[in-house]
Amino acid sequence: MRLNYLKVPRYIQIETTISCNATCWFCPQKFATRRPMFMTNDVWKKIIDDTRELGVTYRPFILNEPFIDKRMPQIIQYIKEDPTASVEFNTNGEPLTPKRADEIIEAGVDTVRFSVDGIKKETFDEARGISYDKVYANVGYFLKTANASEKNITTEIRMIRFPGTEEEQKEFYEYWQDYNPSSIIFTDLYRYPWEGQTDSLNLPCLKIIDEMFFYVDGRATLCCWDSKERQIVGDVREEHVLDIWNGEILKHCRELLDEGKRSEIHLCSRCDAYKDYNFDEFFKNGKTQELL
Repeated sequence: MRLNYLKVPRYIQIETTISCNATCWFCPQKFATRRPMFMTNDVWKKIIDDTRELGVTYRPFILNEPFIDKRMPQIIQYIKEDPTASVEFNTNGEPLTPKRADEIIEAGVDTVRFSVDGIKKETFDEARGISYDKVYANVGYFLKTANASEKNITTEIRMIRFPGTEEEQKEFYEYWQDYNPSSIIFTDLYRYPWEGQTDSLNLPCLKIIDEMFFYVDGRATLCCWDSKERQIVGDVREEHVLDIWNGEILKHCRELLDEGKRSEIHLCSRCDAYKDYNFDEFFKNGKTQELL
């Protein structure tokens, strides 16, 4: 049974910069070599213009820290000229200073997820390699300001379930609960494709149902976990976004993944995402129909 793909994507990730201030040991960002360092204005504007009035949620990040890009308030404002659009961010919080926080709140940001990953400084330092004090001050400021504003902003605080941090997770939850975020989430650490996987898991994939991903140079990739550009599916500098989405390359990839043939896609042939997911239950419950 095959997934029913939408004619337009629900989510579009845009890597407006390839820069990051953190040195997370589990992230391949430090090995990224694609350029330019910042996406040119004409490219990110074209991605947005190609998908106006379609109810898209834009995520201006992939393998980077979004608030390294000082244009972000401008980018949010440009997106929000479309009343059907929304904007979401994942951030480590260090570059989101009070000044920048005020700017993006005013610009109309809808969702901000903070990856904090530790209540103890030693845990945080090992995971992130950035200033614990700045992150805690910036995240606290944003939460207080967002809650005090008349804006309807969704906020989320995240921590990875590192081994041996079970008690720390309780402290983490209690600390951030006082700031009243929309949610506090504990996540498992996942592996990007080609990070030690030696065999192909011939399973379908949920990652590409309704999401598109654009690198800093304008090329579109199959998946946000494609850190080494192993499966390019188009280039917005030469094609319309929807022509890429409905194009032959993505169509072929979807067919292979629906048939559980990850081994026939170079990127996916060494990916263990959703290895424990019950696809039989997914199809049995008719969840594909929710995508129509």
